[in-house]
Amino acid sequence: MAHVLVIGGGIAGLWSAVKAADAGHSVELVTKAELTEGNTRYAQGGIAAALFPDDSAERHFADTIEAGAGLADPAAVRVLVDEGPARVRDLIRFGVAFDRDESGLERGLEAAHSRARILHAGGDATGAAIERALVGTVRRRSVRIDERTMLLDLVVEGGRAVGARLLGASGALIERRADAVVLATGGSGCLYRHTTNPAVATGDGVAAAWRAGAHVADLEFTQFHPTALDAPGTPLISEAVRGEGAVLRDLRGRRFMLDIDPRGELAPRDVVARAVWRRSLEQGGAPVRLDASALGGDRLARRFPGLDAVVRAAGFDWAHEPVPVTPAAHYAMGGVDVDLDGRTSLPGLFAVGEVARTGVHGANRLASNSLLEAAVFAERAVRAIGSDRPAAVLGHADPTRPSADAAGDVVDRAELQDLMWRHVGLERDEDGLLAASARLDAWRAADHRNRHSAEDRNLLDLARLTVAAALARQASCGAHFRTDAPESQSIPAMTTTLDRKAA
Repeated sequence: MAHVLVIGGGIAGLWSAVKAADAGHSVELVTKAELTEGNTRYAQGGIAAALFPDDSAERHFADTIEAGAGLADPAAVRVLVDEGPARVRDLIRFGVAFDRDESGLERGLEAAHSRARILHAGGDATGAAIERALVGTVRRRSVRIDERTMLLDLVVEGGRAVGARLLGASGALIERRADAVVLATGGSGCLYRHTTNPAVATGDGVAAAWRAGAHVADLEFTQFHPTALDAPGTPLISEAVRGEGAVLRDLRGRRFMLDIDPRGELAPRDVVARAVWRRSLEQGGAPVRLDASALGGDRLARRFPGLDAVVRAAGFDWAHEPVPVTPAAHYAMGGVDVDLDGRTSLPGLFAVGEVARTGVHGANRLASNSLLEAAVFAERAVRAIGSDRPAAVLGHADPTRPSADAAGDVVDRAELQDLMWRHVGLERDEDGLLAASARLDAWRAADHRNRHSAEDRNLLDLARLTVAAALARQASCGAHFRTDAPESQSIPAMTTTLDRKAA
């Protein structure tokens, strides 16, 4: 049996730790904040799976492929939709109490799904319910848990990942050795000024994997959620609200999405997000409005209790008036390049969840596939532990520029986030990307011996990589929209893969 180091405490990390312990491995789980903190906890929309008689894995497959804008990997999508129902049943066994109605499991509809197949728990608290159940499950296993412990770098010897350098809760530098390292560090929403992600989402795993020499891919594909409340903290207003019938209106009160896509508010996220962004620009920067008043106060409070409280706490009565919304960075479709068993190009290193690029999401994630992806591929990664075969990496990889340790002015995080929002956001062009690249090259990270500076180093490395990937993909595709090539329909069947020779 192996000693397995799992880094990350969301669904991907918790699932990996539970299943590795059940397989007889010695398991240590480290997480940057408290075990309950991370993107999983904030997931409102739910988890998608073909569990119902009027649905099928084939329909789920087709919806995922279509949403991916031509770049979803069919083999990865096939794994997702075929193995997804079993993973949802596992969640039920772990104690997740999904919402029920008179027919059994209650299900909802979200954008770009051809069937209502989204399961929720606590109305709009699905992620929190999953996190609680998995935290309880992992605590019942013989798993060492280190909270408030941050990944700094991976330890590589002889071309293999053999552990990690960590920053402990007391500020001490720690080195942990392992036979297998599982990255489950989540996303990188904090690259942007406006994000629905919590403060821990600073791309630590992707940056560390790249510095260690692992291939990363498709970093240009950041999904911007169309409906974050335009209020401090930009709290997410779940897609499920639109699935229940809420509509988007401009300042004149006109519903505008049907002019852009026949699916209206339930078009793929990239389509809706850009439409919201552009309409706001046309209105002089004033936000568009999400009108959920037709649902009524009782239904909103019953179906979306958490959201109802958040919206009302922000000073809006959404049962009687439309509320202002804005796009915000939400999910990273790219990440550490992996095969169908979570293996990276670096032997000994696995990546699961949002930190990984499985190919499932292509250029635009289908709503509520993220929790499912984390569970499905974490399960497969644990089964593959013990195999030394590295992933077969698609595409051509070239070394990129030096990391954020280079000379220059110390990076200012707020300025970096603003730069990424302006030039590498919902719409990009070559001039803006080149300007962003030049400014990023002039920065360096401070001594990364505390959490904030270590995060800044990761954000700077990741920002540089994201800009390089966005420049390399000259055609618009899904969430990557180039205004200097807006009509391009020629999508190369490739990934934008980057690597760095390990030092």
